[in-house]
Amino acid sequence: MKMERLSQDKIRIFLTFDDLSERGIPKDDMLQESMKLRALFMEMMDQAYAELGFDPSGPLAVEVFSLPAQGMVVIVTSGKLSFHHNRHEEGYDEAEADEVYEMEVMLEQSDLISYAFRDFEDVLGAIQLIEPILSSGGSLYKYREKWMLQFEEVNLEEDKYSTLIAILSEYGEATSVTQAVVQEYGTTVISDQAIEVLIQHFK
Repeated sequence: MKMERLSQDKIRIFLTFDDLSERGIPKDDMLQESMKLRALFMEMMDQAYAELGFDPSGPLAVEVFSLPAQGMVVIVTSGKLSFHHNRHEEGYDEAEADEVYEMEVMLEQSDLISYAFRDFEDVLGAIQLIEPILSSGGSLYKYREKWMLQFEEVNLEEDKYSTLIAILSEYGEATSVTQAVVQEYGTTVISDQAIEVLIQHFK
């Protein structure tokens, strides 16, 4: 589980499929309301408070994005009421915990596949193995000293899709960074048809 502060009252949490499976949450159920998901959210808020000093008191806006290749991204915005810091003090009633997390939850599912690579050679290595099963598509960016390869709406049979993800995972690392972020804060290297362009120039 990775988390980062986006602003004073907003954080982003990235959960891999391994994080979910360790907590008994199947991939197909990760956007369904359940006690396990509720417990996971409480765990995330405790960790966010401990690691980032994020106070999840009062009303919360929770955006949940399901990424088919990576896992789940949760963006939490706090209403900034003062409660969580009293959690471990005398007189705290666990029964009141539900009142802390008044959530407005927005669930979205994204088809974006996003992977980060340390070296350009790793990008080329992945592309050369991907090309036989996916000969076109993709965008390439430079963001925070890493190469970002992203695909939208990949239409492949299940076995080929699994092969694609396996190749990307071998050479790179799944990331929750969205296309809007890399376009605004990164550098666009190849805006479209990255596979075709890279194969043409580096095969």
